[in-house]
Amino acid sequence: MIETLTYYLLAINVITLIVYGVDKFKAIKNMWRIPEMTLLGLAAAGGALGAWLGMKMWHHKTQHRKFTILVPLFVVLWVAGLSWLLNQ
Repeated sequence: MIETLTYYLLAINVITLIVYGVDKFKAIKNMWRIPEMTLLGLAAAGGALGAWLGMKMWHHKTQHRKFTILVPLFVVLWVAGLSWLLNQ
């Protein structure tokens, strides 16, 4: 179970990082954008670290209050949940 969860979290974080980069590129080019709920949903689904890195690397969504609050909150919740799971 732990091995599967590790692979899942690695994959979802890489995907989330890429999606944040694609959305930043689309923002610069005035193209169709990825919905904010999709970006936040990926973060909530385990890609919070990838979302946070994407925000930092591409300076993307850093002025949006819901992202500056929710993404770090998702990171904390995932770390706390993983810590609890590993100590069981």
